[in-house]
Amino acid sequence: MQSIIFATNNKNKVNEIRAVLKDTFQIISLQEAGIDIEIPEPYETLEENAREKSTTIHTITGKDCFSEDTGLEVFALNNEPGVKSARYAGDEADFKKNTEKLLSNLQGISNRQAQFRTVISLLLDGKEYHFEGICKGHITEKETGTNGFGYDPVFIPEGSEKTFAEMTMEEKNQYSHRKKATAKFAAFLNDYHGKN
Repeated sequence: MQSIIFATNNKNKVNEIRAVLKDTFQIISLQEAGIDIEIPEPYETLEENAREKSTTIHTITGKDCFSEDTGLEVFALNNEPGVKSARYAGDEADFKKNTEKLLSNLQGISNRQAQFRTVISLLLDGKEYHFEGICKGHITEKETGTNGFGYDPVFIPEGSEKTFAEMTMEEKNQYSHRKKATAKFAAFLNDYHGKN
């Protein structure tokens, strides 16, 4: 089975990607690869931040790797928090504080349409490839559910009445932005290795 390094320290993201790829590829986290660094995300787009992470790990290891950057884009807030989703309430903020700031900023606003967007940057045989996944939905008035992470307790995807945090991993993957991006990524890898 081919192994590929996933440039993240986020165990939740590793678990979600593994759940999608199943046994097609061996996904190695940074921790499992023995790499203990925090990669900065200094850019204004998800694409540039994803590229920064994959390029950094490729430079260190010389191996095929991929990274992803995900943002929650709330239309009434000019697509905030966007690239700052993980640090919305400040560099030291946690998921709870970020969510509280989001709900506070949406007080009194009726348009609560939003989307999660994931961009994967894959470095394979020295070339970069991008894959995108989008999940549209809306932001709730209050937090509901205890599963998932990040903004999952306040996001209901189109076609559901549950927040992501009320869903099992299998249910979330029916809608997930990360699942959509990963499915494109997996199809590309399968096709690529079928030809090479």
